[in-house]
Amino acid sequence: MSMIYLDHAATTQMTEEVERAMEPYLREKFGNASTEYSYGVDAGRAVEHCRAVIAETLEAKPEEIYFTSGGSESDNWAVKGVAGAYKKQGTHIITSKIEHHAVLNSCEYLERLGYSVTYLDVDEDGMVSAEQLARAIRPDTTLISVMYGNNEVGTIEPIARIGQIAREHGILFHTDAVQAYAQVPISTRALPIDLLSASAHKFYGPKGVGFLYIREGVKMPSFIHGGGQERGKRAGTENVPGIVGMGKAAEAAHRGMRVYKQRETMLRNYLMEKVKREIPDTRINGHRYHRLPGNVSFSFRGVDGASLLILLEEDGICASGGSACNTGASRVSYVIEALGVPEDYAAGTVRMTLGRESTREEVDAAVESLKRNVRALRC
Repeated sequence: MSMIYLDHAATTQMTEEVERAMEPYLREKFGNASTEYSYGVDAGRAVEHCRAVIAETLEAKPEEIYFTSGGSESDNWAVKGVAGAYKKQGTHIITSKIEHHAVLNSCEYLERLGYSVTYLDVDEDGMVSAEQLARAIRPDTTLISVMYGNNEVGTIEPIARIGQIAREHGILFHTDAVQAYAQVPISTRALPIDLLSASAHKFYGPKGVGFLYIREGVKMPSFIHGGGQERGKRAGTENVPGIVGMGKAAEAAHRGMRVYKQRETMLRNYLMEKVKREIPDTRINGHRYHRLPGNVSFSFRGVDGASLLILLEEDGICASGGSACNTGASRVSYVIEALGVPEDYAAGTVRMTLGRESTREEVDAAVESLKRNVRALRC
């Protein structure tokens, strides 16, 4: 039985184009990018070429791009780095209740060190209120961290307005763009963003590599101490094949973004409308329009989401849940709780995220499986 993959927000399949770009740096061009003989020089040039490519996709400068192991490291570096570098100016951070755990757990870590963190509520669509954020600012606020697009429900936050408020108050603004980068256009020239996180495996690149954009002039300490890689900010031998793969994936994603975005948005809307029309007592989570192109989150009344996911897999459909099992007990996702989804719907949450290769036929098959299995679970 062939599988229908509808979990692209979790990870994407690396493309053949990316694999071909990486292959030489796994074998014949295996040099350490920090060495000065030909093998190393070739590897170093490849790394800098990819830095320039990624910078161009953001309308940034190459020297503002720092390579990391992925989104979690980038988020940790952004939050902890700013907190440490600007501690004399203040120890207050503002974030939202629906951030990725890489941000939330970093903030909790800082709270244990004596920092103060304000966790903003969101509305029923998962949207942060710019007005509430502005009211939360204090004289000692040094960082605002709000994600670009939510991984669970797809809502795109008012990044331009949040960044503007931060800039007006002289506060640094970080956005976790792991789900949004290469999915929607992002310009650091047009948007008041000071730090931005991204991860290659979310846009058809390899796992274990990502980057952090740090606007020129922002003070940031070294995150990993050791050698002088990444201009002394992040020690460790460069993951040359991974960086090359990420650069190629970013280039391809931005080259085809208009087409991919339009197609995934149309297919997403078709999925949302079909499920809402054909399965009674269904909620669509997240903003109806201001959402990531391929992201859909459903909550089905009177259904156990974990059981539904098992039945979907038996039908050959890969999706993910808005709830998780913790020590044998079902626990509703903190994002779904923050949106105020009613209890009789919240436990029946399923996320389906589309990709470039998703088809209408796959969506139709997924909806038929949902209809049949939701009906069975409600009996």
